[in-house]
Amino acid sequence: MKKSESLSEVHESVDTSKRTGWKRILSFIGPAYLVSVGYMDPGNWATDLAGGSKFGYQLLWILLMSNLIALLLQSLSARLGIVRGLDLAQASRNTYPKWVNLPLFVLAQTAIVACDLAEIIGMAIGLNLLFDLPLIWGISITIFDTVILLFLMNKGMRKMEAFIVSMVFIVGLSFLVEMFIVEPAIKEVVKGLEPSLLSGEALYIAIGIIGATVMPHNLYLHSSLVQTRKFERDQKGIREAIKFNFIDTAVALNLAFFVNAAILILAAAAFYKNGLHEVAEIQDAYKLLENIFGGVAPTLFAIALIAAGQSSTVTGTLAGQIVMEGHLNLRIQPWLRRLITRLLAIIPAFFTILYFGDDALSGLLILSQVVLSLQLGFAVIPLIHITSDKKEMKEFAIKLWVKILAWLSAGVIVILNIKLVTEEIASWSAASHSWYIYVLVIPLAILIGLLLLYILLYPIFSARRGAANNVPHGNAINIENMEKIKYKRIGISVDFSKNDRNTIHHAIIQGGKSAQYHLIHVVETAAARYHGKATLDHETQSDADNLKKYCANLEELGYKAIPHIGFGSSAREIAEITRKNELELLVMGAHGHKGLKDLIFGTTVESVRHKVNIPVLVVR
Repeated sequence: MKKSESLSEVHESVDTSKRTGWKRILSFIGPAYLVSVGYMDPGNWATDLAGGSKFGYQLLWILLMSNLIALLLQSLSARLGIVRGLDLAQASRNTYPKWVNLPLFVLAQTAIVACDLAEIIGMAIGLNLLFDLPLIWGISITIFDTVILLFLMNKGMRKMEAFIVSMVFIVGLSFLVEMFIVEPAIKEVVKGLEPSLLSGEALYIAIGIIGATVMPHNLYLHSSLVQTRKFERDQKGIREAIKFNFIDTAVALNLAFFVNAAILILAAAAFYKNGLHEVAEIQDAYKLLENIFGGVAPTLFAIALIAAGQSSTVTGTLAGQIVMEGHLNLRIQPWLRRLITRLLAIIPAFFTILYFGDDALSGLLILSQVVLSLQLGFAVIPLIHITSDKKEMKEFAIKLWVKILAWLSAGVIVILNIKLVTEEIASWSAASHSWYIYVLVIPLAILIGLLLLYILLYPIFSARRGAANNVPHGNAINIENMEKIKYKRIGISVDFSKNDRNTIHHAIIQGGKSAQYHLIHVVETAAARYHGKATLDHETQSDADNLKKYCANLEELGYKAIPHIGFGSSAREIAEITRKNELELLVMGAHGHKGLKDLIFGTTVESVRHKVNIPVLVVR
């Protein structure tokens, strides 16, 4: 049976109830650090570098404001996960009509791909700067991040959090050392934190900073990650979890603010003060740091960039899984889910370099931030509606003053991002009067705007609000008295390992001596895949002999047994034999593979289960 929890493989995997004092507080620390890496990814670096090199310390207060907005929204996201045990995607599916969830999923997935794209580009640039590795190679090898993530997930949530925190630590330490090298003017830094009026290009970059700082996928991610903590679900336990997670969020996001501020201060001290006002690309910053300060500063810069890209991509692919499972209630193999997300990001980056050259990557990076801006309102508005709902959140619904601040923040984000998107479309239109801008881009932007308006108004005016089913698989049904099922034809999947005895034993318990047992084995050699039944290699003959021995052994014990050999794909052949012989029950062995073994060997049972329409008994 499928689990319905968000990120079910690590749901409530960290027990906090057995710890006391400061150890109990530390047991809640972690989820926000995974979220914080999205606030210091390569997409942020581009806007921070541009702001610092063009306007010095003037935009520091914009960074501070966007960090405070992020703190507010992330705390709401954590509250949702703790109180209702749902992530934002699941809660949105329950709040809005079914038809809305498909475009919401598409937009959220597009934003995650855009975010992943920024991380891939940043990682490739970092590898290029540090090891002189060609960008196209750097982008290609990032596909192996999927294997790293699979390994970390199998090691448990705390191991993954330790990996991410170590990456964040490397980024923070790198920039702390950078600060001592560039020696910024402290008085000017403090003055930059004071709000000031902005206009023209300064306003445009400020919009970009806000758009790049508050990431939509982080809101989905945080509401899921807080559910990895197991705690007492009474009023006291929930309040305590909310408090400790707020501490976690405040510390982690302040660290992210330090990193972003450090990048901007670095650009101001190194470039703005030296009259270099057009440094918007990461590669330019590296080269100029090398010219001004020598070898250590640019090396630290590249190391921090790789660490930021690596940690951000891990959390981005997790968010992809949450969005798919939440909005569509669709679950596929976690490794496949992450591989799809990574490939969707690698392909555009790969072909951009192939056809337009390395220099086009900076334009692709900017485009990824515009796409993120489009999605933001679709995550923020449902979050505020859901956490304000007293019927579902009960006494944990947000207070009026928090609600006002949240809507003001949402208004600022949405208005500024709409401005950013319209200006981008206007610049595209001015640069090129291509038909697709008027036929595709503008109508699509209008449709997305109308959908955003619907998302805003539906929970307010719809009488159906709160009536949606808030459990992923429906309500429980009445179970009446049932007669015992007698199976006449039982299939048994065997592989000639020590597990076969247990598998056959469980099958016999189900059918007794009156049933017919169909022993199934699939030959998976290369010859079997190409030649099918015509295969006569040593393994095929050996397997056929072994299968006959099993059947003879069962017949000696008084059971009816029939051998079946398939060739090629195990899942396809087992399903085909099951259908052809009209089997009523299929018994299969599960081997408990972990890590890479599960990736290679552990998918047959899951695949067969979806290909047959009879009960499948999995025996370990």
